[in-house]
Amino acid sequence: MTRRKPRRRWPFVLLTIFVVLVVAAGGAAYALGWAGRWLGTDKPATPPMPALSMRPVTAATGQVAAPATTGRLKPAAVRRALAGLLGDAALGRHVLAEVSPLSGAPVLAKGSGAATPASVTKLLTTTAALSSLGAQHRFTTTVTRAGGRITLVGGGDPLLSSDDLDELAAHTATALRKAGVSRVRLAYDAGLFVGPSIDPHWPQTYIPEEVVAPISALTVDEAHTPGPDGQLGTADDGRELRPADEAARAFAADLRKAGVTVAGTPAKGATRGDEIASVEGRTVAEIVEHTLQLSDNEAAEILLRHVGEKAGDASFAGGVRAVERTLTGLGVDASGLTMYDGSGLSREDRLTPAALTGVLQLAASSHHPELSAVLSGLPVAGFSGSLADRFEGDATHGRGLVRAKTGTLTGVSALAGLVTDQRGTPMVVVVMADRIAPTDTLDARAALDDALAALATCACS
Repeated sequence: MTRRKPRRRWPFVLLTIFVVLVVAAGGAAYALGWAGRWLGTDKPATPPMPALSMRPVTAATGQVAAPATTGRLKPAAVRRALAGLLGDAALGRHVLAEVSPLSGAPVLAKGSGAATPASVTKLLTTTAALSSLGAQHRFTTTVTRAGGRITLVGGGDPLLSSDDLDELAAHTATALRKAGVSRVRLAYDAGLFVGPSIDPHWPQTYIPEEVVAPISALTVDEAHTPGPDGQLGTADDGRELRPADEAARAFAADLRKAGVTVAGTPAKGATRGDEIASVEGRTVAEIVEHTLQLSDNEAAEILLRHVGEKAGDASFAGGVRAVERTLTGLGVDASGLTMYDGSGLSREDRLTPAALTGVLQLAASSHHPELSAVLSGLPVAGFSGSLADRFEGDATHGRGLVRAKTGTLTGVSALAGLVTDQRGTPMVVVVMADRIAPTDTLDARAALDDALAALATCACS
């Protein structure tokens, strides 16, 4: 009897190890953003959206209690708390920082000039929107009728949902029945905003890669579409390329469900006739909270257009000019500020720590209760929004004591918000780094968390 020779397993083992290493390396490259840099996608991180039919977790009240001020910040204590942390190699060669009391001059400033801000830009846009439009203002989507033609008129509600559209269709159907009309042709009007719907200062990849949708005054569910998982409101949402057209199609379907015959397909047109139905959206304060909590790009850009429309030019450029004028009128130091959009998606944007400090101090001031949603909308470290999964490891002691807006693009990381020290004294903190090596992405983010957590455990007052 011949013994079977043992099988040689080492080639298989080596092949298995090789495959595992390749997969692990690929996963690491993806997580660290290297793949985006290699492929030219360079997508900003965007947290998942909740279903748009849900109300915000915290409703804006128009006024929040002023933070307690138990002492004055001590510059030397602040410097000791941050010693070495802002020089972390992972943050790269260009780091700007500012620590200030809720009013008054900074007690610590690092670096000079401006930096690429990413999504902390939304702090400026939302502040200007609250000041210019009013915290309790609501955007209205309407339907007008002229004979057998009705027109869906976009009012620029950034959070208009499918449920809202269904309600509007029901009101429209009721009005048509009362008028004895059962068959209509549908037009839509998204002419509130002017100029290009895609910011020319955005990377050309953003639209095809569904980072952001074209900006329209008539958008349902923020022009998000269900991703591969079939769910709307998750990280893999797609984007509509023609938001107004798709909104009109959805409205036509809702009308048919409500018993109205809609002839043909919706056509773009101007508003005609008398208003027969309308639906109001959330208040600007609630929209601001949503925008800051989730770092919502589409909502920020629509707010920018509204600020521009209030000043007479509802384009991207007009919105930027109006935001800058509004902030200057509020006393914010806008010198050295360069903006091309309202969300911070443009890599050409430049902000200074002073501008961010200025809007946060205004929002904390008892003289500007209309701006309080800027503070109530800030994510809380370890608990909510874009900071829900941050402040881990050595930074866990900052959880609940740091409220800050995040800013993230490949090579860029920033935090701007409020930190409460060990003695209960709040301070405004801004840290921006815009020359981060892609391989250091996660380490840089952790370094920012560590810096703000150090201030939270500091007896800085």
